[in-house]
Amino acid sequence: AAAPRGDLDGFYEMDRAVAFVRDGGFRKVALQFPDELLADAVEVAARMEAATGAEMYVLGDTTYGSCCVDEVAAEHAGAEAVLHYGPACLSPCRKLPVLHIFGQQPLDVGCCTEAFRELYPERQSRVVVLSDVVYAHAMGELEQQLCPEYPNIIFSRLVCGDPPGPTVPGEERKFGRQFLVEAPGGLQDYAMFYVGAEGLALTSFMLTWNRCPFSSFNPVTGCGRRETLNVNRALMRRLYLVERARDASVVGILVGTVGVAGYLTVLQHLRELLCRAGKRSYTLAVGKPNPAKLANFLEVDIFVLVACAQNSLLDSSDFYRPVVTPYELELACNPAREWTGNYLTDFRDLLPGACAHVELPPAVPAAEAVPDVSLITGKMRATHLCDPPTSQLPPSTALACRDQTRALAEISPAASFLECRSWRGLEQQLGQTPVSKAVQGRRGIAIAYEDEGCEQ
Repeated sequence: AAAPRGDLDGFYEMDRAVAFVRDGGFRKVALQFPDELLADAVEVAARMEAATGAEMYVLGDTTYGSCCVDEVAAEHAGAEAVLHYGPACLSPCRKLPVLHIFGQQPLDVGCCTEAFRELYPERQSRVVVLSDVVYAHAMGELEQQLCPEYPNIIFSRLVCGDPPGPTVPGEERKFGRQFLVEAPGGLQDYAMFYVGAEGLALTSFMLTWNRCPFSSFNPVTGCGRRETLNVNRALMRRLYLVERARDASVVGILVGTVGVAGYLTVLQHLRELLCRAGKRSYTLAVGKPNPAKLANFLEVDIFVLVACAQNSLLDSSDFYRPVVTPYELELACNPAREWTGNYLTDFRDLLPGACAHVELPPAVPAAEAVPDVSLITGKMRATHLCDPPTSQLPPSTALACRDQTRALAEISPAASFLECRSWRGLEQQLGQTPVSKAVQGRRGIAIAYEDEGCEQ
C-alpha cells in the first residue's frame, strides 16, 4: 500500500530513523525500499539528508526478496548502515547495522476486538496473537482491549536479529517473533490469531505451527475468519517433494539470499549432505528464481532453495523441476532425521548447535544397506550414506580419454547430459562457413511479405 502523502514523517517514522543515524555516527546510509514504496524514496532521502547531514543511497530493485536486507548492494555503495522500509522477514543480518521501518498501516482496533470476541467467545481461551509487521504499532492498544477479558491471551513481540541469551522453557523464537507459553501442554494447547492479510507470512506460520488452529483478521476488509487452509494437504504436497528429492541424483542448490546470517554455513552443510548421500550438486546463483531461468538446467533433477523463512516455500507447480527447502532435503537424505509433525522453514535451525540439528549417522557399506523402493517410480534406489571425503583424494575414475591426443576430460552429469542432446546451442564453425556480403532481406509483415504476391 502506498504511504499517505500528507504524513510521510509519521508513516516512515522519521524521528526514530534520524535518531538511529545520529546515535550511530553513520556518514553513509543505504535506504532500501520495496517496489510499492519506491515513489517516496527521493523525498524521504532528501529529508533524511537534511536532518542528519549524512549521505543517503536509495536501493531499489533487490537481488532476491524485498523482505530481506540487501547488504551486498549496501556495501557496493560503501554504506555503514541500512534503513529497511516496508514488510520484513526479520532475518538476522551478518555485517551492517539495520533499522527496520515497517510503515505504520492503519488498524481499526475496535473492529479487530469485536472480530476476536466473535471467534473466541470463551473467555478462558488460550490464544497467541501474531501480526504482520506493518500492524505491530497497534498491538499495544489491542492488548489493552483484550487482556482484561482474556486472562490466557499472549501477545508476541517483534525481535529484530537474534535476541541475547538462551531461551527459557516455554519460550518461542521464530520468524522474528518471541512469546512465552505457560500452559502445561505447551504450544499445542493454544490457538493462533493473526492480524494481517493472507500471504507468505501466514502460510509459514500455519505450516510451522500446524498443530494449532488458526484464525485471522484482515485490516483491509475488516473481516475476521477461521483459516480453512487444508494444512494436511499442503503438508502432503511438501512430503511428496521429499520423495522426489530421494529419487534425485543431481541437485541444484539455489542461492536465494546473501544477507541472512548463516547462509554460507548452510550451503556447505547441504553440499556435504548431498555428497554423503551419493548425489551430485551444483550451486546456482540466479537471483529471483522463475520457471524460465531454472528450465535452462535440464540435467538437474530437483532444486533446493536457500532463502529466508518467508521465501523458502516456493510454489514450484509451474516449474520444470520441483523446488524444495533445506529441511525437506534433510528429510530425504539424512536417515537419522524423522518426520515429527513439526515443519521447519528457517534453515538456521538445521545447523550444528541449533535446536533442530540432527547429526548424520555413520556410513553403511553398500552390501549391508537396507533396500529401498521409490514410492513414485517403483524402482530400487540407494539411500545409505557414504563415507565422508578425506583430505587425500583417492585415484579418480571421473577422468576419461577424450581423443587420440590423449587429452583428458572430466565426466560429470551435466557434461554427459549435454553429449546426449540433439541440439547443443549455436556453434561458430570457424573456417567452415564461407564469407558472403550482406544482402537485402525480405520486406513486409509476416502474413504478407512483398515478394510473396497476393493470392486470390
